[in-house]
Amino acid sequence: MRLQRAGIDTYRQPVVYMPADCHLCRAEGFSALARVRISLGGHTIVATLNVLTDANWLPPGTAGLSDAAWRALSAREGDVGTFAHPEPPASTSAIRAKAYGGRLDDDACKAIIEDTVAHRLSDLDLAAFVTACAGDNLDAAETIALTRAMIGVGERLDWGGGPVLDKHCVGGLPGNRTTPIVVAIVAAAGHRIPKTSSRAITSPAGTADTMEVMAPVALDITAMRRVIEAEGGCIVWGGGLELSPADDILIRIERPLDFDSEGQMVASILSKKAAAGSTHVLIDMPVGPTAKVRSVAAAEALSRRLSIVAEDMGLHLAVHRSDGTAPIGRGLGPCLEARDVLAVLRRSPDAPADLRARALDIAGAVLGMTGRETSGGDRVEALLDSGAAEAKFMAICDAQGGFSEPGEAPNRHVVSADRDGIVASFDNRRIARIAKLSGAPGRKTSGVRLHVRLGERVRRGAPLYEIHAETPGELGWALDYAEAGPAPIKLEDEA
Repeated sequence: MRLQRAGIDTYRQPVVYMPADCHLCRAEGFSALARVRISLGGHTIVATLNVLTDANWLPPGTAGLSDAAWRALSAREGDVGTFAHPEPPASTSAIRAKAYGGRLDDDACKAIIEDTVAHRLSDLDLAAFVTACAGDNLDAAETIALTRAMIGVGERLDWGGGPVLDKHCVGGLPGNRTTPIVVAIVAAAGHRIPKTSSRAITSPAGTADTMEVMAPVALDITAMRRVIEAEGGCIVWGGGLELSPADDILIRIERPLDFDSEGQMVASILSKKAAAGSTHVLIDMPVGPTAKVRSVAAAEALSRRLSIVAEDMGLHLAVHRSDGTAPIGRGLGPCLEARDVLAVLRRSPDAPADLRARALDIAGAVLGMTGRETSGGDRVEALLDSGAAEAKFMAICDAQGGFSEPGEAPNRHVVSADRDGIVASFDNRRIARIAKLSGAPGRKTSGVRLHVRLGERVRRGAPLYEIHAETPGELGWALDYAEAGPAPIKLEDEA
């Protein structure tokens, strides 16, 4: 059949659109959501079929391709593709075995990841894999096998001799946007820190989402190298680099499921760090009752898993545990978090003190990993207070394509205290959910702005937090959720 670009963004999922009454569907028995192998020249993909009941926009004898399918086939208008039933992917038996309590060896992980990046597995197959691995259902050996497989299907960067520094936060703590500040400080200190970051999975913003409102992050490897050569540091979206391409596909499945697998999280983090050419990696691990890592015991187990896999990958790794009891900074959502970052870098009098302190702490620990600098203290604080970190951050933004000031949402609602009291606790998960319902991270200016901190005294009628939204409907949706259940900020009577 002739091929036509449908002009539909299906992210990384190849989709083909065909009329229900087309001759090929009738002859081959293709039905909705069938997997279809399409070949063109030297390119072959497996796409998911969407059947059109009203195909007036497609000429007879033509199949439409989503943007992802079009790019994967390197198609041009008028090309004729060959359609067939695909061979069943061999890795589905390994997924089925894992779902029934089996173990994944090196060959099984390699087959699953290769089938993932070749789009031979449907979203249902991938959801089954993610679910079968959820929680603590991957042991250390399986995690190592999965990490190796994820590295094996992508590019791997080499920055030459010397330490290549990196940091990563395991997440679960809203507003903990230290990375842009840490990268600016470390690069200003003269070290290389090629930071690749992901978009949000279960949070109102990932580092890439926040950085993107200030500078372009969808750089290719060539552009990323130019930034590092010029400035020593960068903050780019890892999904555009093909360093660990399976990870971005799995994240697309994990996001609507709204959960993580510990083993897959470790494989995700360390496959990207190894592929990015990092030699020294600091893991920031917030621990708190409503953070992703909820207890000291869970932190110790995850730290052991990270250390075992990192050693196998040849990475120098350190785990930096931090307080995960309350959000960091004031903003939750891409633009709101970006404003906090800029306030710290610009040394504004009203900059969030907790974000500044945590960024300095982590930057010192990262520099300390090199063995060439003492951790913490005067060095990193001087780089921030002198303006050197701000200047380096702006130079990095310019090198990545130019700096932009974060925008502001047009719709807002303040939630106030209904009584006098002391701020006793934050429900990180609930406050993050409010921010997501307001539109974050897809709506860049949406989210939540906090007005109080842990331990602060408040009076009845004082603002606790403010919901920001780009549309009135999303503002109402977030507010309904906030009012329907337990308060995300708990007040206790003054002693």
